Amino acid sequence: MIVATRSLNNRVAIGRNLHRLFSRKNVHVTRAPELKMSVAAAIGPCRNLHWVFKIGDRQATDEFLQKDLLMTVLRHEEFTEGCAAACNGPYDGRWSKCMIGYGDEDTTFVLELTYNYSVKSYDLGNDFNGITISSRKVFQNLSSKGAGAAVPGRGSSTLQVASPDGYIFHVVDEDVAGPNPVTEVALHVTDLKASLAYWHDFLKFKVEEQSGSEALLSTGGEGQARLRLVQLPAGTSINRGTAFGRIAFACPGEQLQQLEQDVKAAGYTVHTPYVSLDTPGKATVQVVILQDPDGHEICFVGEEGFRDLSRVDPEAPRLLSEAIAADKSKEWAVQQAQREALMAAKGV
Repeated sequence: MIVATRSLNNRVAIGRNLHRLFSRKNVHVTRAPELKMSVAAAIGPCRNLHWVFKIGDRQATDEFLQKDLLMTVLRHEEFTEGCAAACNGPYDGRWSKCMIGYGDEDTTFVLELTYNYSVKSYDLGNDFNGITISSRKVFQNLSSKGAGAAVPGRGSSTLQVASPDGYIFHVVDEDVAGPNPVTEVALHVTDLKASLAYWHDFLKFKVEEQSGSEALLSTGGEGQARLRLVQLPAGTSINRGTAFGRIAFACPGEQLQQLEQDVKAAGYTVHTPYVSLDTPGKATVQVVILQDPDGHEICFVGEEGFRDLSRVDPEAPRLLSEAIAADKSKEWAVQQAQREALMAAKGV
């Protein structure tokens, strides 16, 4: 009976203390750090879709990806004004989107190339670490051209190559089971513990490996590209430059608005609230875009609409080629630079 009496007294005391607490004015009860530890997003199952690159030279990038990395153009779309979800970055003018990879977007991880007609180069930061491709065919193709360099610590079975814009790819001399040879996307983070609290504890991504300053995560789907988080040296901050990209995942469309609410409740960042995006002549999709503790952008798109939008377009290679041939913006940029140099030489 002594135990029971103490338990009852404790409950009464707790009730009185709570009453006093919530009766006070100007008391801040909700604290973001505590919520971040206790709230999890209601989302899943998810599918890893693509990584978004901003490119300054569309023709050179296309040649690199098709001739060196042996990818195939899957669809190409042109837009007259900036994306409502900043898919092309913080730019309002004409731009294009090209999806390129090793197979259809239902079964393989692909690349999204966004090209802004008015921008010819981007500043690289230290946020993007690289994409890993496991393919003997691609490895042998690079080797036959004398392209790429050995990666320290990985022996001779991995080559590192850079795209014309400086984006890093690691090509491994081995094949994987299934249709998806893009096995990893690696990003730098400043605090691995904080990043895991976000990606694992909050978004519920599965930690497959963790050692020292790195962690490998997945959505749990078989054969999907995984996300590697690599911590920068202590004291080094993230610099996203202007070339920063974005990773995209598909999830059931009915979960998107709840996801946005969960993110806000946890005190994390919503980059772009729930919005519908139109593609001329194709399906409309709904997205919510988040940012992790280091500012990495994460696009969640409704699975149903995206499967319709992402169908392979047999005309895509022709559409891209025609767009490149008709694009005179590079010549204009060169002429403009020459005019500015001439005016500067004249002191104008």
